[in-house]
Formats: sequence, structure tokens, C-alpha cells
Amino acid sequence: MRNRSGRFILGILVASTAVAFACTDISGSSTAVLSIQFDSLPAPAVVIGDTLRDTTGAVVHPVVRAFNFKGSEVAPAPVWFQSPDSGITVDSATGIIVGDSLRSTAARVIATVGKLQAIQRVEITLRPDLIQAVNAVDSLKYSILDSTKNISPELQIRLAHGVAPNDSAVKAYLVSFQIVSQSNPGLGELINNAGRPSGVDTTDASGIAGRKIRLHPVFLGSATAVDSIVVNATARYHGTPVSGSPVRLVLLLKPLG
Repeated sequence: MRNRSGRFILGILVASTAVAFACTDISGSSTAVLSIQFDSLPAPAVVIGDTLRDTTGAVVHPVVRAFNFKGSEVAPAPVWFQSPDSGITVDSATGIIVGDSLRSTAARVIATVGKLQAIQRVEITLRPDLIQAVNAVDSLKYSILDSTKNISPELQIRLAHGVAPNDSAVKAYLVSFQIVSQSNPGLGELINNAGRPSGVDTTDASGIAGRKIRLHPVFLGSATAVDSIVVNATARYHGTPVSGSPVRLVLLLKPLG
């Protein structure tokens, strides 16, 4: 059974970046459900004409947990899934999500247990056919004394559907980055725009994803050393590397001044 739309009544809802929650009145029964937790989906987008899959290519079964007033999990909890939005169909029993058309905003997936509801959202994107470097080689002028100078420009790739010049950007898709060559294991680390260690990025509306490198000059051979760090970027579809993977990205290191 599939349900693409329908009226629904929202209960008390608390959303976070990690999970979606819903709660109801406290009951003294250990089998009564007080709250539910809708775990984050393992992929940010579903491909049109396909089911939502994780990075290994396995079909995603959304996970919803139910809890009693003691905070203990109540299992099994009958869950009903639906979506009021276009762009996806959702199997009401299993929660399996299928993409059927593009939309500008993420589609909602609603999980219902009794009178409780919780929401997660999923983007709809195109099939990734090709991954290419945006800037295959970049450089960083490092400083021994000023650590603020030791963050590289973003090493970027573009993920596309089809072949240029008639290709289209693949948005909201996971791309992994890995340092595969550096003169010392502690020399560089991949970071996101917030400066936190991260080897995975999600493509933007232009199909672009990237990661910066934080350099630790103490691991250079000298204060004037010229060196390089090599990064591989990979995207997978159905668990298989997308054509062009891995993309080789090189950061050249030169002393400042």
C-alpha cells in the first residue's frame, strides 16, 4: 500500500538535526507509548525512479522507536508512514521511499504511532552519472607562527547527471573525501566549513561538494618545506563508484613570504 497524500493531525512535535520526536500524555502502563523517535535517514536524497538507499546501496527502511513513561523502548510498535508532498511515494507499512519527480524543497515523511507523529525530510535528486574535479590542483601558503593561515581553499568536485553539455547537477548527494598521500600522517586533516574534522560532504544545488584541509606545519620537514597532499573524492550509486571516481585532488604546500 502506498500513500502520497492525505490529511493529518500533528501532535506535539520536537525536531532536531539528529532525530524527530513526538510526545503525548504520561500513562502508568509500561506498554503505553509516551513518545516516539524517528531516526535520521542515512541519505539526504532519494534518486528519481529509485528507492532511498544508504551508501552501500542497500534499500533504506526508516527506523521509528517508541518509548514508555520510564524511557524504555516499547517493541514492537505498529508504525504507519505517509507523505503529504509530491516527489515521493511512501509505503505505509514499511516506510520505503521512492522518488518519482523533482521538487524544489525536501519532501516530508511522517511516521505515526497511535496518536503520535514525527517527521523526517528527504530531497529528491537525479541519478549521479559522472564525478569531475572543479579545481583539481590548488595551493596553500602556510605559516609556522599563524595557524589561521593554515586552512586550505576548498578542494571541490561536481556531480552530474548525463554528459556535458546536456548534463544536470545532482544535488543533495553524499560524496566522500580521503587523504591518500602526505609525507606525514599528521600533516593534514580534512575539515568542513565549520572547521570540524569531516570526510563527507553533501552536494549543493550546483552539484558541488568539497572539503578543506587543516595543515599542521610541525610535521613538515622544515620551516621552508615545499610539499603536497593528495585527496581522493568518491561518489557511489547502488554501492558502485560513479564514473570518474575517485577524483584526484592535489593541494600544493608552500611557505608564506
